[in-house]
Amino acid sequence: MKRLSTLLIANRGEIAIRVMKTAREMGIRTIAVYSEADAQAAHVRAADQAVCIGAGPVGSSYLRADVILDVAKRMGADAVHPGYGFLSENAGFAKACAEAGIVFVGPPTLAIDVMGDKARAKRAMLKAGVPCVPGYQDDDQSTERLVSAAKDIGLPVMVKAAAGGGGRGMRLVHQECDLENAIHMAQSEAKNAFGSSELIIEKAIIRPRHVEIQVFADEFGNTVHLGERDCSVQRRHQKVIEESPCPVMTDELRAAMGEAAIGAAKAVNYVGAGTVEFLLDQSGEFYFLEMNTRLQVEHPVTELVTGLDLVEWQLRVARGETLPLTQDQIQLNGHAIEVRLYAEDPYAGFLPSTGPVHLFATPSAPGFRVDSGVASGDAVSPFYDSMVAKIMAHGKTREDARQQLIRGLQETALLGLPNNRDFLIDLLEQPEFAKGEATTAFIADCYGDQPTKPSVSEESLVLAACLQHRLGRAIAATKSLGIAPELLEWSSTGRAHSIYSYELDETLVHVTLTSRSANAYTAAVGDVIHQIEVLSMDSQHAVLTINGLRMPLHYIATDDATIHIASASSTDVMVNKAVLPPSTGEELGSGTIIAPMHGLLLSVDVEVGASVSKGDRLAVLEAMKMQHGITAPIDGTVTVIGGKANQQVAAGDVLVVIESAEE
Repeated sequence: MKRLSTLLIANRGEIAIRVMKTAREMGIRTIAVYSEADAQAAHVRAADQAVCIGAGPVGSSYLRADVILDVAKRMGADAVHPGYGFLSENAGFAKACAEAGIVFVGPPTLAIDVMGDKARAKRAMLKAGVPCVPGYQDDDQSTERLVSAAKDIGLPVMVKAAAGGGGRGMRLVHQECDLENAIHMAQSEAKNAFGSSELIIEKAIIRPRHVEIQVFADEFGNTVHLGERDCSVQRRHQKVIEESPCPVMTDELRAAMGEAAIGAAKAVNYVGAGTVEFLLDQSGEFYFLEMNTRLQVEHPVTELVTGLDLVEWQLRVARGETLPLTQDQIQLNGHAIEVRLYAEDPYAGFLPSTGPVHLFATPSAPGFRVDSGVASGDAVSPFYDSMVAKIMAHGKTREDARQQLIRGLQETALLGLPNNRDFLIDLLEQPEFAKGEATTAFIADCYGDQPTKPSVSEESLVLAACLQHRLGRAIAATKSLGIAPELLEWSSTGRAHSIYSYELDETLVHVTLTSRSANAYTAAVGDVIHQIEVLSMDSQHAVLTINGLRMPLHYIATDDATIHIASASSTDVMVNKAVLPPSTGEELGSGTIIAPMHGLLLSVDVEVGASVSKGDRLAVLEAMKMQHGITAPIDGTVTVIGGKANQQVAAGDVLVVIESAEE
């Protein structure tokens, strides 16, 4: 059996912390690596030791296999756990670890090589008799051949990066006229993300379920599966909700999919944790999609229904032990659902967001689990994926888990930057999801191109006014010399009134707050009167009643005018315009295009003097592991170019200025 006393985790965020937790329980010392951007990150604080490996961009830090391996040697690490993403499916890194006498907590390099290339993987699976989606996976990568193959397969088709994952380098094409552009975009994105522009073409399976099987194998030829996960709820081909078991799974189907997954693993002499992903169509037929040769983001739902620690299994197998259980000993109990909490704006095309996390709070309850790499006071960096946490619930039934997860999310707050908490709650409450009928088309069917942002409620205005009033009162009290509690809110001219003004849908709405006692108020919004009572309040949490309804909430005030509030029903940012100075300076015109986030400007596709039409592509920005096309908002002439290719830009930087054709 191999010695394993010191483990270097070649990753960051929640997965690094997750691995450290199990390693510590097994008595294994942990070493974190971090970029300069992550110097104060939670995974650095959680490790026994931590070493800086470079600048913020992944190419200068977390993808530097040579630097990470050198750290492992210098620090005396017996093993390296790659987590997911970054170097987790890099066969060269796995091989280098082995040559250095360091255990790579993952499969053999051959398995990574074969399964890391969708074309090779599909050829291997066809040879092994695993059901596969009809498609093209040959070496000829000319545009003409790819277009011809797509036509032969029959549209719609999926254009996919052979070396890809996470939805990058992937395009769904419905019309022949869109094929060439989709191929070129997929090749560009794949080249930038994975270093290879090779593509495969597959018949698009319309409205399938995305079902994956967790497999495990040891060095002695023992291979088992640990049931399935349904990952159908996705946006931009990235998973948002995962659950186990699959709502439509039968014992017979599970046995067939499990057997196919084990066959796929055995075909490449697999060792360790892996996931075989399938598309399940509406007739019950399933097709091999890909194999992920690592621990999956969504592995906790399998842990919750099996009661097993998959990281512990990984480390034991890496030490040379046999699998802890046989197939007959693995049992599935209850139901688990996981959601991914992202720093992104669902109401602006799921645009990733970056910046400080002023408050991150989650409840603690039996059956409720949160895996996160972010805490209050941390920041979401522009260099990495925008996932903040995985939040999950386990119950006796699917409905128990769903209701418990909704309740937990309602008690969760992520304040300081746009996020998808409210959207996740809405997803879980959708009738189609509640009935277990969601497919990969679920989000598009329910919300179209993007969800519509809910209007801020009048109750939210009242809560904001009340909290800002109390905060202002507290500041005033500290500047006064000993005010008796009974004199708070007292005025010699009668009841004290305060006016707060908030802009909603370009309309200024006024809230007149009148004190009734030290902790009770009336709030007038137009002709509507609300009754509020403050039951408790500290620097970040409060419990109020509004018109008799009890409202626990989280909040944070970032300045005198701005307050962030998370209640069970919504997350809102309210700005009291009454305390803001008059605006100075001209507003940016509609023809001024600014960077929506920090990122790398991959290309600028126009020149000064060029005529453009609304919708024309101006530039391509890469951020949060995705490429984002920047398009012209109006017809006109380009007068300013504010950036150039391969330049880092910050959110708010001017990229292009267009003079309107109508001016």
